[in-house]
This record gives sequence, structure tokens and C-alpha cells, in this order.
Amino acid sequence: QVQLVESGGGLVQAGGSLRLSCVASGRTFGNYAMAWFRQGSGKEREFVAAIKWNGEVTDYGDSVKGRFTISRDNVKDMVYLEMNNLKPEDTAIYYCAMDRQRRQSMTSRARWRYDSWGQGTQVTVSS
Repeated sequence: QVQLVESGGGLVQAGGSLRLSCVASGRTFGNYAMAWFRQGSGKEREFVAAIKWNGEVTDYGDSVKGRFTISRDNVKDMVYLEMNNLKPEDTAIYYCAMDRQRRQSMTSRARWRYDSWGQGTQVTVSS
């Protein structure tokens, strides 16, 4: 059974930075793409970033491109999201997710591709 646990959320002023972490267990982490999604109040869950199982490919949602960076450590079984120049519209619960299929050649922005999800960590950006 896969378990994903996020941490690092909090309250930050606009223009500030946060680093989210997600630790995985229950599956060979290094074989699976990982992603971050977020869900603001009253909004649909949206794609933020993804990283291929080997770390060689990354993808970002248009609203965070150039501000956020996804990375992973396949020794520590962790994925990170470095968030810079945060904006009030980045306020949301952030979830990490693991691909349902191992060693896929492409990452995906689709929620259905990910079958394991963490509980989420709240990020609040004040103006």
C-alpha cells in the first residue's frame, strides 16, 4: 500500500517562497513518475508539476512555469516543489501523487494517471 505524506506548507506573503516535500513508501519510488496538484477553495484540482521516474523530464502548469521547480531524490524516496515569487492565487491545498504505471516514457497532467495521493498540505499566500 502506497503512502504519500506532504509537508512544508504554511502562510507566506506575496513574493515569498516555500518548499514542499513529499515522502513516499510502499512502492519502489524510483520507478514512478511523481506530480504535484493543487486545489483552491471552490475550485477543481489542477495540475502543477510532474517529474519523470528518473528525473530527466519535468513539466509545469502554465500558471507556475518559471516560478516553481519540481525535483526528486530517488535515494530518499522524496519529491519536492520549490515555489518562488508566490502569488495570492497560489493559495490552495497542495497534493503529491504517484503514477499508476511504472517507468512511463512521458509524464502526464491528467489526474487519472495517478493512483496514489497524499493528504495534502495547505499553502496560503497573503497579499
